[in-house]
Amino acid sequence: MKVTALILAILSVAVAAEKVSYEGYKVYELLPANEDQLTLIRSLNKNQSIDFWSEPRMLGKATTVMVPPNLQKDFVSTLESASITYSVLIENVERVNKAEQTRQATRATPTGRISFTEYQRYGAIQDYLSELAANYPDIVSVEEIGTSYEGRSISMIKIGAGSSDNPTILVDGGIHAREWISPAFVTYIIQELVENEANRNMIENTNWLIIPVLNPDGYEYTHTSARLWRKTRSYGTICFGVDGNRNFDYHWMETGASAYQCDETYAGDAAFSESETAALRDLVLAYGDQIKLYLTFHQHLANLKQLLCETFYGNYLLYPWGYTSELPEDADVLDALAVDVEAAIASVAGTRYTIGAVDVEAAIASVAGTRYTIGSSTNVLYAAAGGSDDWVKGVGGVALSYTIELPGGGIWGFDLPAARILPVSLETFEGVKVYQSYVENNFRKN
Repeated sequence: MKVTALILAILSVAVAAEKVSYEGYKVYELLPANEDQLTLIRSLNKNQSIDFWSEPRMLGKATTVMVPPNLQKDFVSTLESASITYSVLIENVERVNKAEQTRQATRATPTGRISFTEYQRYGAIQDYLSELAANYPDIVSVEEIGTSYEGRSISMIKIGAGSSDNPTILVDGGIHAREWISPAFVTYIIQELVENEANRNMIENTNWLIIPVLNPDGYEYTHTSARLWRKTRSYGTICFGVDGNRNFDYHWMETGASAYQCDETYAGDAAFSESETAALRDLVLAYGDQIKLYLTFHQHLANLKQLLCETFYGNYLLYPWGYTSELPEDADVLDALAVDVEAAIASVAGTRYTIGAVDVEAAIASVAGTRYTIGSSTNVLYAAAGGSDDWVKGVGGVALSYTIELPGGGIWGFDLPAARILPVSLETFEGVKVYQSYVENNFRKN
């Protein structure tokens, strides 16, 4: 994916505080029908002013692209001259972003310390972690595992009601800044484990290490300056930021990553160049064999057809490897567990939920029972070396390592409407329960 020309212009003069406007930017969906068309689409990916939201991977698989106003005429002409089928998913990205901002600003916030009816800023999430540590000192503690490039705390919450020797699950979110549903859902996991007594069994024989915002600088930047920012905010010679999910030292830079600073998939000038990825590395190495499962949550960009369907398709439940199409030796175990997780998520379609004394069925319409595509990263999505899941398994020694691509926003791009935070969280947490049960049943010390 490529950073837009407007963002590049802002970065070149280092005006980080100025709000980026996507006025007139359009998002197109392209569908290559033959190898020549696929090759042409891939060549467009080299244009730094065109932002590919999904990779041009194979025939029959749609690619989503954001194009600035000054390039749209030539872009469409190129597609039509090659007879490439395309459609416009978003007519004006800025209007969509502003519409969702307005919805969030006018949405009533329920009573409580954290809300899942709107996306929370980094500071609010930090405050929530601190409150939990103060209110539940017997089962919760909060640690700083590192600091970001701009000096923000990278906080981890430890949750457990049993022995310190219990098997541990490591969870992180927000490594890609613009994927807001990731920190939101990871924070939801925290709430369910700590504040919902019905889930007490999930913390009695399993310990949790959870990092809700691994890339706090980038996450804040998407709120203050550029909604579609993806990378960290470290300073380069010509552009800011590194793709944290290409920065891990396992087959680093071999495939699916860029050596050019301004690219969205820039892997850094060295593996673990980013303080954010180094913090996760050090945490994994410190806990060693105690960690039995790693879950990293991302967001998959859905398309308009998926958004309008009652059942969502195109989301991914991925396991290593991302650097090669070869499968790990325990692929059968990884796949079987993923199948059980996916079944649990899908089974909750239409379920009626009650949270406390408030029936939220009307608010969420219904839980979709989202369906996920299961497989290794390279084989079902695309090749991308240097990812956290590959490193955690290949070097960190955590056999069970997964990337979960949560539902995207369809015509909202990465702005999954805040009204969908709760339904996505409700259904996905059913899958987290399956993961926890597996870890407890297979790794608990008698």
